[in-house]
Amino acid sequence: MSMVVEKFLKYVKFDTKSDDSSNTTPTTKGQLVLGEELVKELKAIGMQDVSMDENGYVMATLPSNVNKEVPTIGFIAHIDTSPDMSGTNVNPQFVENYDGGDIVLNAEHNIVLSPKDSPELKEYIGQTLITTDGTTLLGADDKAGIAEIMTAVEHLINHPEVPHGTIRVAFTPDEEVGQGADHFDVEKFNADFAYTIDGGAIGELEFENFNAASAKVTIHGRNVHPGYAKNKMINSVLIGNEFASMLPQTETPGQTCGYEGFYHLNNFNGDVETTTLVYIIRDFDADNIEKRKETVAAVAEELNKKYGAGTVELELKDQYRNMKEMVEPVKHIVDTAFQAMEESGVKPLVRPIRGGTDGARLSFMGLPCPNIFTGGENFHGKYEYIPTNSMEKAVEVILNVVKIYTNK
Repeated sequence: MSMVVEKFLKYVKFDTKSDDSSNTTPTTKGQLVLGEELVKELKAIGMQDVSMDENGYVMATLPSNVNKEVPTIGFIAHIDTSPDMSGTNVNPQFVENYDGGDIVLNAEHNIVLSPKDSPELKEYIGQTLITTDGTTLLGADDKAGIAEIMTAVEHLINHPEVPHGTIRVAFTPDEEVGQGADHFDVEKFNADFAYTIDGGAIGELEFENFNAASAKVTIHGRNVHPGYAKNKMINSVLIGNEFASMLPQTETPGQTCGYEGFYHLNNFNGDVETTTLVYIIRDFDADNIEKRKETVAAVAEELNKKYGAGTVELELKDQYRNMKEMVEPVKHIVDTAFQAMEESGVKPLVRPIRGGTDGARLSFMGLPCPNIFTGGENFHGKYEYIPTNSMEKAVEVILNVVKIYTNK
């Protein structure tokens, strides 16, 4: 069993599910437990300046072993796993020499990972897969990233003959609940640029993400006895339905892909008196995200004209921006990752991130930070899996990035 697989199997046993209802940082104590373990390991393998702060951010340094100026490169992964699925008692299963057919994850509950639902499985025929047992997520997002970074720096420490510049690593909490960069100390990290090792399938290389906004729509109705309601009742639930119907019906997550943006109705709760709709609004283009926000505002205004001022309250908030504008001035970091993949025998798949990433926020905090694959598939659920070859290739890519910059 390779080192990266051993590390991965160890890390997934830690329950680090984050909690978006918590007011602490990190949001769960389990993240601190794994953080403490990573601190011990980093010290044990010989990393320098190892620390974990009160917020659960782990950082460490591998000093340069060359007598020339080389950029300080950072590699970052997050400790937490998704709050949407249990991360307790994760029990990884191995499928060796995968034959391309259905994989029974849990016979008792008839949970099957099938290429009918996950057609990309066919790309891994003959490989070894690590799956769940059908009752929890696996945690490859992002414990695979942690394992890959740890394996890469340990390899460099064990092979001092391999030249490299200064390398910084960081493991962060609460990425899954959008707080991973909240307390990240960019000045302390002190890297010229970094890579989040947090992508999906082998070959993924991402430096574009959505511009993001949220919209909270609160609709105020008037409740009276339904038997005597004519010209008196204002049913906020019906107005909520009307609001939803007035947005473009084909611009939803289930009907868009690639560079297409959307309006996503994430929550709809209410009764006659009060109804609340919560939307997330996404677009890669900065002008288009503004137009989408204007569309939502126009719908609210039209309904207020129809039902009376104050019927619809709208709260719009910007969430994060497309990191492309911050990465393009230092595009060499993307080009180098592309080259590193090719030298590893991996076909680079340059794709936009249809979501957010800590790398986006860090880029706007002064740390340009594109995203490199971990190798995992079907994140955040019981059908999650990762090929061992993809993890090993991710380690190779990290090492090649270091090599390319050292040899320039």
